[in-house]
Amino acid sequence: MFYPIMLLASVVLGLSACVSASRGHDQNSTFYNPIFPGFYPDPSCIYVPERDHTFFCASSSFNAFPGIPIHASKDLQNWKLIGHVLNRREQLPRLAETNRSTSGIWAPALRFHDDTFWLVTTMVDDDRAQEDSSRWDNIIFKAKDPYNPKSWSNAVHFNFTGYDTEPFWDEDGKAYITGAHAWKVGPYIQQAEVNLDTGAVGEWRIIWNGTGGMAPEGPHIYRKDGWYYLLAAEGGTGVDHMVTMARSKNLSGPYESYSKNPVLSNANTTSYFQTVGHADLFHDHNGNWWAVALSTRSGPEYLHYPMGRETAMTAVSWPKGEWPTFTPISGKMSGWPMPPEQKDIRGVGPFVNPPTLSSSSEHLTFPPYHPLPLHLTHWRFPIPTSYTVSPPGHPHTLRLTPSHLNLTALNGNYAGPTGQTLIARRQQHTLFAFQVTLDFDPAVVGEEAGVTVFLTQNHHLDLGVVMLPLDGADGVEGGGELVPHVRFRGESYTAVPAPVVFPVPEGWRGGASGGGLVLEVRACNESHFVFGVGPEERRAERRVVMEVGNEAVSWGFTGTLLGIYATTNGGNGSTPAYFSDWKYTPIEQFRD
Repeated sequence: MFYPIMLLASVVLGLSACVSASRGHDQNSTFYNPIFPGFYPDPSCIYVPERDHTFFCASSSFNAFPGIPIHASKDLQNWKLIGHVLNRREQLPRLAETNRSTSGIWAPALRFHDDTFWLVTTMVDDDRAQEDSSRWDNIIFKAKDPYNPKSWSNAVHFNFTGYDTEPFWDEDGKAYITGAHAWKVGPYIQQAEVNLDTGAVGEWRIIWNGTGGMAPEGPHIYRKDGWYYLLAAEGGTGVDHMVTMARSKNLSGPYESYSKNPVLSNANTTSYFQTVGHADLFHDHNGNWWAVALSTRSGPEYLHYPMGRETAMTAVSWPKGEWPTFTPISGKMSGWPMPPEQKDIRGVGPFVNPPTLSSSSEHLTFPPYHPLPLHLTHWRFPIPTSYTVSPPGHPHTLRLTPSHLNLTALNGNYAGPTGQTLIARRQQHTLFAFQVTLDFDPAVVGEEAGVTVFLTQNHHLDLGVVMLPLDGADGVEGGGELVPHVRFRGESYTAVPAPVVFPVPEGWRGGASGGGLVLEVRACNESHFVFGVGPEERRAERRVVMEVGNEAVSWGFTGTLLGIYATTNGGNGSTPAYFSDWKYTPIEQFRD
């Protein structure tokens, strides 16, 4: 990809600043973005020397559950999923009732104070007016041990009509909350004193109006060298996204905008990494500064980005008393010397960014007495009894009990109290192959099970086996014989192909096939998925059902999930589906 000379110069200058101000070793490190590939937006990271010199990062999760993933690293290279802040329904029951696909958990801010991990965030009901205070449910979680899911508290709620809230402790020990507000009288950043244990807040006051960009978000405050530095993002979450800064000698302001804003952005460049913004700053054990930010691997065309907003990292030079200088974000980065490789991190989750494609491969066999892997996710709260590992008579399978609703559910936004039977993992590579083996004998019209590329209830692409009458293959009308059909269909605001439906060949059904049916999704290039199906034991008979562009799932705040589902499509069926040999195989990772 061609880069303008001006952009190249800015990269060189940023790296030169890092080299000249470096402390510790002389040799700079090379690392690659995104550090958290896949659906991990709005990163917030901290360095906690008191906890074995470990870095911790939180990410937004919107309607995904478990929510608010936490990754940990000791070397800034190997990041392990150690758990989720939101891991029990009773912590935040309201997540079950959110409407619209852009609702849910926005922009967590993770901090460590007084031997406690604090996470402040906003749970959003995005179908309500912006000025409606019930739209914004601002909440506080805390934990002593982030590796233990039970350590995370239930949500403590506090009153703020806004979003992207963050805690800050001043030198006198008082705690404050900073948050963003963007409508009617103008965009601005507000702040109030808070009791983080009870959620009681004082009077909210405006401390900065930003630089004039739309929709300020993600405010963070840092005290350094006698200054209070205020970091924020502006410009919306698309290709105009940017990071801006202001500072003041007083926590309450007035804050002076930096004359060279934005401090970080890839807007108006040809970079493959776009939408760079919503950043956070932290330092390492040598006092060197780093930043994380969200970004989208789309290029300026902004058409093909199924993985959505991911977490990228960059080095920052921050001389005493001066403004920081951020190295522009790209795929291959040079930065401060990193700590020696260390992988001895507690927790049972996987590493999010293994160094080789082969070490990123995944094969789940669902052995008896084993819980579901930590990185698998649902859309809002699951019905636990809908997911059974190695049920009697079906060892090494995952049994799904169908939900009444399908993946689109109610009005394309809401799942209702019965939820949706969906379990998935994030797409984390540009090119990949995902496949499962399905053993399913539907008995009632409309019963369906299959694989999906799922972005939201409004945007998903599905390939399933569904019971339909022979003369009503695309619906439930018709009085012909009921037989299982293969069906591809999509749901999106953008154009999707018409459904493809055909009866499952008799030689593929039941025992005649020598096994189950293999359902596969493959990213054949950066813009298209291929969906295929065939008998488990006779690979030569597998056939392509549909090749479809990924524009249908390149949209919004989240990223694609690759998973399995079971539904009655609103009917009266109850036939379970049995899935086995879940395989996710990375093929290539595009960074430029």
